[in-house]
Amino acid sequence: MNYRRPLATATLLLGGFAPALTPAAHADQTVKIGCAVPLTGDLAHMGKDIENGAQLAIDEINKSGLTINGQKVTLSLDAQDDAADPRQGTQVAQKLIDDGVAAVVGHLNSGVSIPASKIYNDAHVTMITPSATNPTLTLQGFNVAYRMVGTDAQQGPALARYAASGLKAKTVAVVDDATSYGQGLAEQFAKTASSAGLTVVSRDATNDKATDFRAILTKIKGERPDVIMYGGMDATAGPFAKQARQLAVSSKMLFGDGACTTDLSKLAGNATDSVYCSEAGIALEKMPGGAAFGQKYQARFGQPVVIYAPFAYDAVYVLVDAMKRANSTSSAAIVGAMQQTKREGVTGLVQFDSHGDLKQSSISIFHYTNGKKQVLDIVKM
Repeated sequence: MNYRRPLATATLLLGGFAPALTPAAHADQTVKIGCAVPLTGDLAHMGKDIENGAQLAIDEINKSGLTINGQKVTLSLDAQDDAADPRQGTQVAQKLIDDGVAAVVGHLNSGVSIPASKIYNDAHVTMITPSATNPTLTLQGFNVAYRMVGTDAQQGPALARYAASGLKAKTVAVVDDATSYGQGLAEQFAKTASSAGLTVVSRDATNDKATDFRAILTKIKGERPDVIMYGGMDATAGPFAKQARQLAVSSKMLFGDGACTTDLSKLAGNATDSVYCSEAGIALEKMPGGAAFGQKYQARFGQPVVIYAPFAYDAVYVLVDAMKRANSTSSAAIVGAMQQTKREGVTGLVQFDSHGDLKQSSISIFHYTNGKKQVLDIVKM
């Protein structure tokens, strides 16, 4: 926090000193909100989407005016690039702490969010992720970690049940990118597969930097599964689907929220026609304030929402709501007020359980038609 302190001055006049000046009762205050996301690399489009959503909220709040404890407060966004890398992510977390942020919106992916959460916990600074879905994040016993979306313990089973009931699949091959997110989602999917009526014919792993999936796909083609479930982000899921199409793999594709983006069609081409995917939240077009938010976002940034912007937007409003209820902008006060959150936002009702997860969440199922996502089903959790 930065304070502008009025200088105490005395003016020498002819014949003596002027009376002491009355100090300003409260100086204006600038409060930093951190934003830790990948702004470079393959996932930069998702990170920028989150940064844009947070910035849109901050601009609106500043325009309407914010007063906390009698002080006019101006919010500023301290956006840092974590490159979706755990090592850089922890360094960024420490930098934000050193910068004096009141709270943090981020990180994007679970593999960064989990190690970074310990740094925020040690500093008593709230982190609220708009996107990380690995259940471990909020099960570590930290009272600073919150998330704006459902978890893989909900998303994985929802995908498995849709594969069985919606796609009438009997067999599935499971592949993940060996990250906390991709592996966690695949494991949750596999746990539910048998009870949903699916037989897992194989389990394979690649990595989040891979570009050639032909060896794995050739093996899977011989297994002839009805569906292939891939746990990973769109940067690898797109080429995975595209190469499957090139190899004439006839299986349908199941992806999680990390790959369920507007950019997937750019990366996979017409292979998206075989893709079904989930989001760990309600679809933008079904959100209570989704249509209006989408229009505002498009007008401001000249592009459509990628996926997580509305969750980041709501996250900023949740943090400001905590400041108002605590009547303080201190990081400790925000931590203390977060559990009492109950706010209707663009994404719906935001209310947290004792772990920091949403009390009410939804999983949306999509299919791509001519490269565009279309909602097929919304499962209330």
